Amino acid sequence: MNRRARTVSLALGLMLALAALAADIDTHPFDNCTSLLVGRLASADGSTMTSHSCDSGTDRTWMTMEPRRTHPAGSTTKVYLQPKRTKGPGDPDRLDVGEIPQVEMTHGFLNTAYPIMNDVQLAIGETTIGGRRELVSDAGLLDAPELYRLCLERAETAREAIRVLDELTKAYGYNDWGECFTFADPKEVWFLEIYGPGKGKKGAVWAAVRIPDDEIGVSANAGRIRKLDLKNRDYYMASVDVTAVAVENGWWNPKSGEAFDFTYAYNPGSRSSLGCRRREWRALSLLAPSLNLNPNSENYPFSVKPEKKVTVADILAIFRDAYDGTPYDMTRGVTAVDREGKTVTSPVAGPYLNSDLMGLLKIVRERTISSPAATYVQITQSRSWLPDPVGGVVWLGYDNPATTPHTPFYCGITGMPDSYMIDGRWGYKEDCAWWAFRKVSRLANFRWQDMSKEIAKVWKGIEDKLFADQAKIEEEAAALFKKNPEEARAFLTAYSVKAAEEAVAAYRQLERDLWTKFGSRF
Repeated sequence: MNRRARTVSLALGLMLALAALAADIDTHPFDNCTSLLVGRLASADGSTMTSHSCDSGTDRTWMTMEPRRTHPAGSTTKVYLQPKRTKGPGDPDRLDVGEIPQVEMTHGFLNTAYPIMNDVQLAIGETTIGGRRELVSDAGLLDAPELYRLCLERAETAREAIRVLDELTKAYGYNDWGECFTFADPKEVWFLEIYGPGKGKKGAVWAAVRIPDDEIGVSANAGRIRKLDLKNRDYYMASVDVTAVAVENGWWNPKSGEAFDFTYAYNPGSRSSLGCRRREWRALSLLAPSLNLNPNSENYPFSVKPEKKVTVADILAIFRDAYDGTPYDMTRGVTAVDREGKTVTSPVAGPYLNSDLMGLLKIVRERTISSPAATYVQITQSRSWLPDPVGGVVWLGYDNPATTPHTPFYCGITGMPDSYMIDGRWGYKEDCAWWAFRKVSRLANFRWQDMSKEIAKVWKGIEDKLFADQAKIEEEAAALFKKNPEEARAFLTAYSVKAAEEAVAAYRQLERDLWTKFGSRF
């Protein structure tokens, strides 16, 4: 075994050991992210959307815009292990695990813990879904974040991204846990789940399903793809060995008479996780309440037709949900007596309290859709009727979405605000944007009932104005693009940077205002 192979093997061994300490993946899957996918006919304006609540609590907070690049014939590109843990692009501490041939041209893209959208409106969301331990490979070069990057660099549509993923994993192997990739281009959205081929093997086992244009799907850290109709190539794709690996390992017997079930073959333990299933139930129920879904069911519809077409604000409302008004609302039963002698919800009752306070107040913790561990939440829009630099936009907010405004970053911009390119995850940095939002969200937990209302006034005011201005800004940018594409990019960059910087400034002031108004009540 050469030095590079030993490095990969040791790093993977450490990952597996840490995961084993944290949870039994077969029966207690990861529950760190949520993603919603919106077909173009399910949205109010014809946008396709994907999304990602990056809830790991460990991913770094830096973001950059990587430019489109051309490369000499015969050149190579390095690949790295777990770049989502890096301090930023070019981090000298990241693990260089190999090189692969480079393509002639790579698309620009918004880069962060998991790259988000490229310059031709191809977007990706993500959730980790775990899977059987036996599937994790120690022979592959590519983990999930690297596949994200390579797909965005090399593909222009969701279908092409899936083909790129297939070709790369066949050639170089996939070495990560099970992941769900949620792809969106201006016309289609696709839901892909991928697993490794097993120890000592190179490749990947995957399946992909297209979400119908008038429907919305959800992934919440559990396997969702079940029956496959591979004759219907317009809606289904899979790796060549999608059933063979299951047969080889005794996870499915074709002679049994039972149809092949992708999730129950490769990730049966994920369906036992109530923390995953309940998020599926809640998201689908908010979209189609008349279905009357059971909150304790083992399985739910793969996707649903929403009872009203959705906007970005509607999807953000789902990401902000903490089971409000349901039996799983963690503020229920936490009461106090007010000055008039009435029993009311206690001012300190909130859904994001730490474990000590949860225990003290005898609250049963629920894994809500909104998460206080979020690094960021993204909602993307891809739109076929607009030029690519204008049509692709990422609505992005740092930290808990319940307390944070989301501002637009167009895929045609050439740079990010300085404060967004600073990592602050493992140490406080005053000039890091993430901390402006983090401090407010954490401060709110001292007196959630009152403070969350004050915070909502600020984030809602910011978002409402940005949504109201969106059509005007995009009309101006599209007209400018016809005359001078570079001026259009400069216009969108200035607008995106200004919107983000104003949100950061508003939250730094909001922190001071909250201390002034509520400091004496702590």
